[in-house]
Amino acid sequence: MLRNALLVFFTLGLVMQPTFVSAADKKPVKRVVSKHKHSVMRLEKVNYKRDPAESIGILKLASSKALIVNQETGEVLYGKSVDEPTPIASVTKLMTAMVVLDAKLPMDEAITITDEDVDTLKGTHSRLRIGTQLTRAELLQIALMASENRAASALGRTYPGGMPAFLNAMRAKATMLGMAHTQFYDATGLNSANVSTAEDLVKMVRAAYEYPEIRNVTTTASHEVPVYGASKPVNYLNTNVLVRNSDWIIGLSKTGFINEAGRCLVMQAEIAGQPLIIVLLDSWGKYSRIGDANRIRKWIETSNPFRNMG
Repeated sequence: MLRNALLVFFTLGLVMQPTFVSAADKKPVKRVVSKHKHSVMRLEKVNYKRDPAESIGILKLASSKALIVNQETGEVLYGKSVDEPTPIASVTKLMTAMVVLDAKLPMDEAITITDEDVDTLKGTHSRLRIGTQLTRAELLQIALMASENRAASALGRTYPGGMPAFLNAMRAKATMLGMAHTQFYDATGLNSANVSTAEDLVKMVRAAYEYPEIRNVTTTASHEVPVYGASKPVNYLNTNVLVRNSDWIIGLSKTGFINEAGRCLVMQAEIAGQPLIIVLLDSWGKYSRIGDANRIRKWIETSNPFRNMG
């Protein structure tokens, strides 16, 4: 009889959806079950209006704005200040790439780097010397992979109609994607008026992932290009160290940094069998965005208490 009672109690315990309680405010936090096959995750139902780090079992990230979404289901696994506009720095270059590719311009066309491509706003250094001629495809490669600002500027400058037309195309693309809180004022991200939200950037990453060229380029570890006046080709590295030397499964990646934006990172990556879009914004430590990404991975991989059950 005791055994039967225990069996009934245990069965009810599996069927009922329990409520977890925040240690900070004692408010109920619902259990969310992932729709992804074989994945049951004990995650907080995110309240966007307060810091989710207040709740039990939730991530504590160095990035001041963050969002993690299942790419297939749209399920939000984590959110932090997701609707606050903030400068996005070189994450901008994902939109630059989409606009270039949408125009179906000849990718083998040679483009010359000129004085117009020099950064007079922030005074950043570039290894891409004035007079260098590269194809549009090569400029796209190093603009995305190595965040080369002169390459991104040249892509916008040589768009039909010049930079004004290019910026209009960027804004139109953002509107089409439903990025209601996003603004673009240059092709590089050096202008701090280029702002967006974590919610909007999930939409942009999702759209960029549909371009095979962007997926391929942003997940390439390094690439050499001939530079005017250099004795040998210049080797450019991917700005995301997780792409260069780690066991991550990354389908798309873009970093960004200016002082106003802090350290930024957006990725499409597979973790614990789930295709995820990860947006990390305004992280001030030099390596904190990478630390946040690794914390996210560990949190997701260890958050399934039934992973080893048959």
